[in-house]
Amino acid sequence: MGGNETDRLALLAIKAQIKLDPYNVLSSWNESIHFCSWHGVSCGRHHRQRQRVTKLNLQSQNLPGSLSPNIGNLSFLRELELQNNSFSSKIPPEIGNLRRLQVLSLHNNSFSGPIPSSMIGLKAIEELDLSRNHLSGEIPKFLERFVLLKKLDLSFNEFWGAVPTGGAFKNASVILITGNAMLCGGIANLQLPKCESPKGGSSRSLIIRLVLSGLALLGIAMECCYFFRCSSRKKRKEIPLSTLPNSVVRVSYATLLKATDEFSSANRIGAGSFGSVYRGVLYDDGKAQLVAVKVFNLLRHGASKSFISECEALRNIKHRNLVKIITACSSVDFHGHDFKALVYEFMDRGSLEEWLHPPTEIEEVREALNLEQRLDIAIDVACTLDYLHNHCETPIVHCDLKPSNVLLDNEMTGHVSDFGLARFLSQKTGTNASENQTRSMGIKGTVGYAAPEYGMGSEVSTNGDVYSFGILLLEMFTGKRPTDDMFNGDLNLHTFVKMAFPERVMEIADSTLFEGGINERRVQKIEVCLNSIFRIGIECSAESPTDRLKNISDAASELRFIRDVLLG
Repeated sequence: MGGNETDRLALLAIKAQIKLDPYNVLSSWNESIHFCSWHGVSCGRHHRQRQRVTKLNLQSQNLPGSLSPNIGNLSFLRELELQNNSFSSKIPPEIGNLRRLQVLSLHNNSFSGPIPSSMIGLKAIEELDLSRNHLSGEIPKFLERFVLLKKLDLSFNEFWGAVPTGGAFKNASVILITGNAMLCGGIANLQLPKCESPKGGSSRSLIIRLVLSGLALLGIAMECCYFFRCSSRKKRKEIPLSTLPNSVVRVSYATLLKATDEFSSANRIGAGSFGSVYRGVLYDDGKAQLVAVKVFNLLRHGASKSFISECEALRNIKHRNLVKIITACSSVDFHGHDFKALVYEFMDRGSLEEWLHPPTEIEEVREALNLEQRLDIAIDVACTLDYLHNHCETPIVHCDLKPSNVLLDNEMTGHVSDFGLARFLSQKTGTNASENQTRSMGIKGTVGYAAPEYGMGSEVSTNGDVYSFGILLLEMFTGKRPTDDMFNGDLNLHTFVKMAFPERVMEIADSTLFEGGINERRVQKIEVCLNSIFRIGIECSAESPTDRLKNISDAASELRFIRDVLLG
């Protein structure tokens, strides 16, 4: 087979692995056009390189899918730029066949797993950017051998272990490794913690592990009780520990290690600001229970405080639409490092985020949420906030409400999770922001969902949760994230909906709401309901706290009424 035919077939194989082409950039990749004229493809000009692909640039096209192993057949490739897309799965090992490659940019995708050992073959590489993915494992020492390397960016991944010190790693201006909290060592300029050196023989290591395990088992009850009772010094009514489901159960680090298959990447189902969540199985009297284990990355600033905040919040609240906590673990791992984790009931249907914006790597074919399901979930969330704000002994502000923190059970009932940023409010009467607030030092929330006033240093209040709920409601029924590229300058999700309200609500509603066809009478009823839903979302997400809906209970009541109209 000729070299040019090899390249053409390789490009078609790459296209086949791309699941969606939102900007139609691959429409030119067809038989009617020579592949050297396809979008993003450049071929060489010299005689030997003529009609051979030397550059592939598909950056910033929001392309989801995996990178085909056939990429390794583009043997004359010098530049591969796929940054700012949604590629996932592992980097194919065949990429190591590209011995002429000089520039490789996979920045801002969702690649996972380790850096393939085959990449040792990229001898000509000058710029290597793997930043902002989900890559893990140790940084390979073979990267030290890349003598032509001028830029190496591994930042914002999940690498761990010792940073090499040879080759490009001698120059801190060449490498970027920030955002990998589990790294150690490296040259002094990187200012990383020292790596722990293994000491003693295998028997001594075994003894140390046994001693640590014994100490862990002894200390778990005391430390867990401390964190669950850490609010006893504060002047508010205590809720007994026994009110937490199965709260008498205590688990060790070793038990959680076994339950999650040593916290394997295959069991990792999510990651947040302060750690990762793993699927696991715990056994009680021979009965298996599927759980979600939230492991805190204690090297991240604020993670330990988040663990305490979440413990305190969860010991004081109980509601059917809150994710149930089963137990907590505060211990040490087998290396003697502090270890903290919370164990929750597993939510079988994942997060609302996954249903509104299905990730490309999910194999399960899901039907889109229908109008009634979205409305029910919105009511579940509103009722939860009503409980936190108005029916707890001390009002609680969640501070990080967003679709990924709303989990769904088998019945598609919504459960609010992640209280790592939650704040208790001072016990004062009244409903206005000045009377129902607390200091916001350290509060960040999530961009797009956090109330605008938080970004200007204003104090935390229930009004902030009302804003987040308004944005969540608008996202649920438009299908658009507040962080989508279309929103910039003065245009945001709130103004986008407000400009269409009330005449054009059917135009901005998520198109999946109407899949399968609906009759005219049903359309009229849906339009009336969407008008009411969007009105609530607009009122809740007003920029100024004083312009927002005053109490989330009003939103919950109105949404229930809308549901009655829809089903009536």
